[in-house]
Amino acid sequence: MPVSYIQGYDPDTLREIVDLHECRARLAELGDQRSLQALLERVWLLKVLDKLDDALVVSEQSVRVARMGGPRKDLLRARVLHATVLQFRGAYAAAIQELTTCAEEAEGQSWSALAAFAYQHRGKVFYDSEDFTNARADFKRALFLRQEAGAPEDQLESTLVAIDAADRRRTGASVAS
Repeated sequence: MPVSYIQGYDPDTLREIVDLHECRARLAELGDQRSLQALLERVWLLKVLDKLDDALVVSEQSVRVARMGGPRKDLLRARVLHATVLQFRGAYAAAIQELTTCAEEAEGQSWSALAAFAYQHRGKVFYDSEDFTNARADFKRALFLRQEAGAPEDQLESTLVAIDAADRRRTGASVAS
């Protein structure tokens, strides 16, 4: 997704920190474009702008478009993004199921970067549902796959931040009990 809009990640929620004004401007600029890339970008923008009902509709449309005419990798990307909308809406079980399927398929095809993308997001769903052990395991898997794929430094850093956050929350949870 458009990394230029991401200014960082909240160390407690792991959500993207974005320039809301720029995101709104880009969403207006995209308008009703129907290409898969435009749809995927719209989904992400709607999600970070907390327009989750609209994001769900557009994400479902992007999955249909990808299924009808795109390569398998594009369909997996669309499904991962759809799952992140489900996550933001609190549908954790559905998001985990979708992300598990995507991660397994991507790994089966040796698409390390795409598998890492799915594991990173599944880790965030586990994190949101306060399953910090599984979150950490997914973040570690994502880190390994990103390193294997030669991912850019910002992706490695976001995964390291996520691992650290899961470790802090796991430690905090065990101290509290």
